[in-house]
Amino acid sequence: MSTSVAIKRGTAVAAVPPTVPRPRVRAVPRAAAPRPGEDVYTELTSALFSGFARRDQRLKAEQYLHGLLTAQGRKSIRNIAAQIGGPAAEQSLHHFISSSTWDWQPMRAALGRFLERGGHPQAWVVRPMPIPKAGEHSVGVDRRFDPERGQVFQGQQAFGVWFAGEELSAPVNWRLFLPDPWVKDRTRRDRAEVPDEAGEETLEECAVAAALDTARWTDITRKPVLLDIRGGAGRAALTRLAAAGVPVVARIGAGSRLAIADRSLPGFGAGPLPAAQILESLKGLRRPVSWVDTVGGARTSRTSLATAVRVALPSPGGERMRPLMLLGEWDDPRRGPARVWISDLTQATVGSLLRLTKLAQRVDRDFAAVGEEAGLRDFVGRSYRGWHRHITLASAAHTATVLGSAWDAAGYGTRRAAG
Repeated sequence: MSTSVAIKRGTAVAAVPPTVPRPRVRAVPRAAAPRPGEDVYTELTSALFSGFARRDQRLKAEQYLHGLLTAQGRKSIRNIAAQIGGPAAEQSLHHFISSSTWDWQPMRAALGRFLERGGHPQAWVVRPMPIPKAGEHSVGVDRRFDPERGQVFQGQQAFGVWFAGEELSAPVNWRLFLPDPWVKDRTRRDRAEVPDEAGEETLEECAVAAALDTARWTDITRKPVLLDIRGGAGRAALTRLAAAGVPVVARIGAGSRLAIADRSLPGFGAGPLPAAQILESLKGLRRPVSWVDTVGGARTSRTSLATAVRVALPSPGGERMRPLMLLGEWDDPRRGPARVWISDLTQATVGSLLRLTKLAQRVDRDFAAVGEEAGLRDFVGRSYRGWHRHITLASAAHTATVLGSAWDAAGYGTRRAAG
């Protein structure tokens, strides 16, 4: 499966808001005036941690987030604790992350609502995240193939749901894939405290489930889900998302077989044809589509050749075929389409569909530039619950960083200070 798709399954010290957006900075002294970006940090902690019934849990959450943004090197509990109190703090934070009883799902939903207000997402991008591990005891560890690196590695596999727009993206929800040895081994499950509902699933089912879990949150506006279903059971993925009322833009293989649904086009009635063949037969309909690349820090206008055509998935048993839109994008007009997508947004224009697909690049670059620094892959421990709590707070650290950067660039912090 490709890189754009998801895969199968002490002493209490108050946290001083760190300078945002740079993850690795010194803590701001308590007496210092607020700097640009700290508005984001303060509002984010209020939105995410107000659900804690106990004050000590809220304090530990603030300490952990502060440590994720300021600790040097790997964002392990030990390094995070070193920012606030050493061994005693380490024991306290370890219990808060790995052994406490708080539910991470409400915090993730609150993070999603916060990003909707401040990040203006246009799509939900489901992105796989391989996590290399040296040992064998971390929950979900197995040997697997990483298509991004083209090699086999030992580690965990997770899928993140990223709220993405042209200017920024951030992960809000996660699903950890459990391979068969973990699903079926009761001793392993009990040791890592894997809940009974975490069962067997394919990689594609894991990716789709992450998006569907997100769609169940209240007060969240559903956006088109971008995911890669090359190599998987595409029909099942599209059917599950459609049944939940979640729009989808899915990358497919050039050989995926589809039927032309537009009576005015050549090939109508010819039965299922490879997607690349359909697009090549209609390359006379290609037109330049402009889109804005904002990832490098500047708004760069780019142009791609693209076209779209109404198609349908062949249905077994004579069932009525659901209309879809097939989108092709060319890097070289003399060759076949470089990227092929399918969507149930049948009323969308070629330009709007193509610009949505570019959000996957936004996510890839934000993960590399910010997510790694925020500690998304840094949890050290064996606990299933600990992994989920750490990555939830690391997602908050990523959000504080990217939103702090965006608000600073817009002069928001300066205006707030002046006002």
